[in-house]
Amino acid sequence: MSPLLKRIQSDQELPSKADVVVIGGGIIGATAAFFLAERGLSVALVEKGRVGCEQSSRNWGWCRQQNRDERELPLSSVALRLWSEFQYKIGEDVGFRRCGLLYATDNPKQLAEWENWRDLARRFNVNTRMLSAEEAGAAIPANGRRWLGGVHSLDDGKGEPAIAAPTIAEGARKFGATIHQQCAARGLDLTNRNVSGVITEKGLIRTEAVLCAGGAWTSMFCRQHGVLFPQASVRQTAIRTRPTADLGEAIYTPEVALTRRLDGSYTLAISGRAMLDITPQGLRYARWFMPMFVKRLKAVQFGIGESFFKGPEALGSWKGNGPSPFERTRVLDPSPNRRTAAAILNRVKEQFPALAGVEIADSWGAYVDFTPDAVPVISPADGVTGLYLAAGCSGHGFGLGPGIGRLAADLVANDMPCVDPTPFRLSRLLDGSKVKVGAI
Repeated sequence: MSPLLKRIQSDQELPSKADVVVIGGGIIGATAAFFLAERGLSVALVEKGRVGCEQSSRNWGWCRQQNRDERELPLSSVALRLWSEFQYKIGEDVGFRRCGLLYATDNPKQLAEWENWRDLARRFNVNTRMLSAEEAGAAIPANGRRWLGGVHSLDDGKGEPAIAAPTIAEGARKFGATIHQQCAARGLDLTNRNVSGVITEKGLIRTEAVLCAGGAWTSMFCRQHGVLFPQASVRQTAIRTRPTADLGEAIYTPEVALTRRLDGSYTLAISGRAMLDITPQGLRYARWFMPMFVKRLKAVQFGIGESFFKGPEALGSWKGNGPSPFERTRVLDPSPNRRTAAAILNRVKEQFPALAGVEIADSWGAYVDFTPDAVPVISPADGVTGLYLAAGCSGHGFGLGPGIGRLAADLVANDMPCVDPTPFRLSRLLDGSKVKVGAI
């Protein structure tokens, strides 16, 4: 089933024109709309389903600098600062808490990787410390496990996926943005390869600037306009417990990760456990992605399911003013893997006796979209003037979301970028540049 999600109202009237149209109402689209509207630009945010209904409400909620790839670290610093600012800018709680994150492991290779990352942390002034075996055992006591050590990232935190994107979108509306749910963007209206409008199922919005923050759907949307965006998705499973004993706010172990939600329940997941569905888009880009999947995912399973025939990676063609695949799948809501859900629960109960009697409130599947190097694309789209992309977040989109949204808004508005956008340019994936797969 779908996870919990705050519902917000749509604006009744579709504007005839806007300075910027943002396609996709996830955390990136919502934050980009906020930062664009805050500058005084007229913004229309269009979403085929509900704001926050896909990956932005299905993730762990972690907002971290710890273990980031070097290319993402400046952006993660911006993101953490912006997470902290939303409440007083909007006047509502977006669920962010700077609670610190705790990691423990009994894997010497993993511990060595964390140790090595400290050199990078020092360069970027990340407030993190290694934990001895005794400290890790005291911070994360686990039945039958003797940790070799761990990490405490003191300034990192967590957000609340159920409320973050909708609340930030409503914040954008306070600055004048309009929000249009159940309103799929079918395509672009182009004049000599320049954006002149967005064709939605409810009508045309005239604009010269479009930000596509469509998550796993971005490559499909771009392909119809001749813009190549290498993108692949894996299907993952998470569960939410009923409110239960307090073990800590955000905990990682090799067996399971736990994130405490505002209501006292936990989101539980296994890092790296995923299903890679064989799809037409996946076959198109397979050779580009295998190095990344081998490095990033510890337990990849392969399968063929309904995603071969429908969804963001299926074959699809449509006329710009006719019904599109985006309307046929309003919410990308894959079924959770029952075996994975059972494994998550069993691992938690075995490792943490205080949760032996914990009950599952719900579980869900989610598609996490990747780029070949596991680093987001935040960039103008080559070949279509006025089109910008912010997608391919590779499992980092929620925590980095405000930073990605801010950088995307800077690029669209032609303002000074908050960080160097060069590492996130789309062209790096297409011009023969050497692919360096990012950190987890």
